[in-house]
Amino acid sequence: MSEIEYVNFKHVNPDDFLLVVNDQTLRKHLIDHMHFDSVSIREWMNGKTQSESIPGCRVRAVFIDGVLAGWCGIQPDDNGFEIAIVISKQYWGFGISIFKTLMCWAKELGHKEIMFHLLETRPKYRFLKRKASKVQKTELWGRSFTTYFISVVEWNKQSNF
Repeated sequence: MSEIEYVNFKHVNPDDFLLVVNDQTLRKHLIDHMHFDSVSIREWMNGKTQSESIPGCRVRAVFIDGVLAGWCGIQPDDNGFEIAIVISKQYWGFGISIFKTLMCWAKELGHKEIMFHLLETRPKYRFLKRKASKVQKTELWGRSFTTYFISVVEWNKQSNF
């Protein structure tokens, strides 16, 4: 069985993140942005690290079997807090495990409801639809997303997947 580790960004080499966040397969499922370089990746990582000071937030690098696979977290959203899972394609099968961890964090951090925005390039997920109290189309940054609103309280009552 593979081991998933969640590591504070302060303990990750920024150059290691370049391969992940600049991967074209992954980028097609993210909002458009310039490719990162050695300066901009450090700025981005510093921004994620600073979000840790916001009550209700937690952002971590994801290592799977000792390899940097991507990042995940709970971060502010205009309407509350959102979950983010950004991992390399070869690790997409770990998404549900990472999601479950994020829902545990949401409970620890005292959230009542959390959002999960998935870009229109992503398929609809039945398991998310079943767990969501509401699903709607959302326009963010000029792109269309499917937004799942998930009750943290209900999730923890019936957390079997």
